[in-house]
Amino acid sequence: MGNAGDWLIQWAPSPGLLLLLIFTIALVESLALIGVVVPGVVLITAAASLAGHYDIAVGWVIACAFAGAVVGDGASYAIGYRYREQVTAMWPLSHHPEWLARGARFFQRHGPLSVLLGRFVGPVRPIVPLVAGILRMPPTTFTWANLGSALLWAPAYILPGYLLGRTWQQWLALPDDLHPWLTALGVTVAVLALLFSLVRHHASPQGLLYRSFAWVSHHLPGGRRLWQALAPHHEEEPPLASWLLLLGALTALSAWTLVVLQADGPLMMDTRLHALIGGLELPGLLALSETLAEAGDTLGVAALALPWLVWLASRRHWAALGHVSAGLMAIATLNTLGKEVIGRLRPDAPDYLAHSLSYPSAHTSTAVVLYGMAAAFIAQTLPRRQRFWPYWVAIAIVVPMALSRIVLGVHWLSDLVGGALLGLVVCAMVQLAWLRRDRTALTPCPLPALLLASLALVSARILWLPPV
Repeated sequence: MGNAGDWLIQWAPSPGLLLLLIFTIALVESLALIGVVVPGVVLITAAASLAGHYDIAVGWVIACAFAGAVVGDGASYAIGYRYREQVTAMWPLSHHPEWLARGARFFQRHGPLSVLLGRFVGPVRPIVPLVAGILRMPPTTFTWANLGSALLWAPAYILPGYLLGRTWQQWLALPDDLHPWLTALGVTVAVLALLFSLVRHHASPQGLLYRSFAWVSHHLPGGRRLWQALAPHHEEEPPLASWLLLLGALTALSAWTLVVLQADGPLMMDTRLHALIGGLELPGLLALSETLAEAGDTLGVAALALPWLVWLASRRHWAALGHVSAGLMAIATLNTLGKEVIGRLRPDAPDYLAHSLSYPSAHTSTAVVLYGMAAAFIAQTLPRRQRFWPYWVAIAIVVPMALSRIVLGVHWLSDLVGGALLGLVVCAMVQLAWLRRDRTALTPCPLPALLLASLALVSARILWLPPV
């Protein structure tokens, strides 16, 4: 395990490899039969940030994104132009004919401009060039629209991430020894995000994973009883993704905890990263980490959750209230038991943590459960094609909150990994319990008002109450 971790943190893409990666992401993100299920915006932003961090010439970065976008749209157009009727039988369009219908309506509404406009409209971006080919848009017209739209798209999508990478590097003035760790973090988050998107898509009723599992279950002895035991009473949110999350997270948590126990102390990567962070002088980052720590402790979590719990009670959503409360109590109990059983000491323990142990990170596990449950419940109220964004918001909140524990020096990196895996186990269990029955919809939900109330309460907690 230690050798694998060392290999990961020492891996850093060369400029040529990173430029090739940007070209590939832009191509795949624009390709009709693949781009609809790939989180291209997330991946292109992450890659552009790495390019800015390593000071690769921005012109080359934009040029690679431009070339990839042109080739991707061109390939989509060629597929539609050549195969036409056969396209509807190709995966994934064979299981999602509404995607093609949406792209056709967009094309008919905007005509030749659809190729230019569609490049910036998420739901139809990879579909419009395919539709243009099917409807025999003149190749010359398409080529000019393809080049013009890519010329606008490439800098619009590359520059924010690139500037983030450059600003990040200059503001933090990080030592060279820390760069591989940041590279490993970016690569890990991007890979996990991609895997999450692919598994979540294929675990839906129309996905390959779901259909394969259904076929196997119905052709094995006793398979139908297994299917009935696992299947919910409705088809909108099948439990296969939650079962995979539970089994995967539980297996990973067990293996990781064995590694921590066998080490009988911090792992090599723990001590190396702790020493690097301890040598930094970044008052702004330290202040931000202290704020995140207060937002993620017991009082902070109570402040964040209180408006939502009150709203659920006022609307008599007792089942949802019970599941959320049970999830929060379960993670608090498991954190306490885990710390006492493992008995791992913190790298540094301020007075308010003097009697608290290290593994797993309670801040990390609680944040995963709190924001993971919120994302799952919010996603159920949205159309299926929009259900990804609550999960990305949750990830964007949880990752900095977890990393703040390393900056403060109160946790080892391996504590964060264990906490995240434990939180995912609890999230999956809550979701599976919720999906066992048909539930009353949690709409309409006054989302802006509840968010403002949570922010106001957690701000008051940070300003006026001490850390716990």
